[in-house]
Amino acid sequence: MSPSSQEGPAGGTRRVRSFVRRGGRITAGQQRALERLWPRFGVAPGQEPVDLPALFGRDAPVTLEIGFGNGESLAWQAEQMPERDFIGIEVHRPGVGHLLGELERRGLDNVRIFNDDAVSVLETRIPPASLDTVQVYFPDPWHKKRHHKRRLIQNDFVVLLASKLRPGGRLHLATDWEDYAQQMMAVMSGCAELFAPEGPQPLDSRPPVRPATRFERRGERRGHRVSDLLYRRTELSGGR
Repeated sequence: MSPSSQEGPAGGTRRVRSFVRRGGRITAGQQRALERLWPRFGVAPGQEPVDLPALFGRDAPVTLEIGFGNGESLAWQAEQMPERDFIGIEVHRPGVGHLLGELERRGLDNVRIFNDDAVSVLETRIPPASLDTVQVYFPDPWHKKRHHKRRLIQNDFVVLLASKLRPGGRLHLATDWEDYAQQMMAVMSGCAELFAPEGPQPLDSRPPVRPATRFERRGERRGHRVSDLLYRRTELSGGR
């Protein structure tokens, strides 16, 4: 979901994606959830900005999670904070199906889902300064050096996120790859006019608002240190 681009086969440019679109194995339950529950929780493809209060039927603070995996953290947060609305973006259909089943099981109605590329959604569907929080938990680390250009957290993407967050809004990043954490901090330092750190970077411990995820537990079993990075959108008047 990186916003960078490179020359395409026809001589034009094409976006370098930060993910590999894997079909994955969809269970029967996930498939049923997709068929039955997508009309209720899914956002149809389009090119126009979404009216978020109309989408949720109320005006409430909106949290956007990019790449929610199987949706465990998103469902947990939506259940713990019913006063807030949540948007999830995920390209992999098994994860979408899993989250849909969780939303029904928990009786939640404050989550909506995009099954699409995050950059495309942010560029065309999310209105400016409409988000209260953006969270990116354990994005693909693309750990080989030659693939670092595919990493999601890069300058252009952070600038795009800033345009969608309200002044004072929160950006929460988490990774269990030390060199990616260092890159994230370097990128955020380069965007100091847009984001100010909230607390030490990385934080001393996982904040209570973020539940432990399966990616985190897997990383810890491998001996990886988990880094949580927290920033606030600066109060710029007429800023980018």
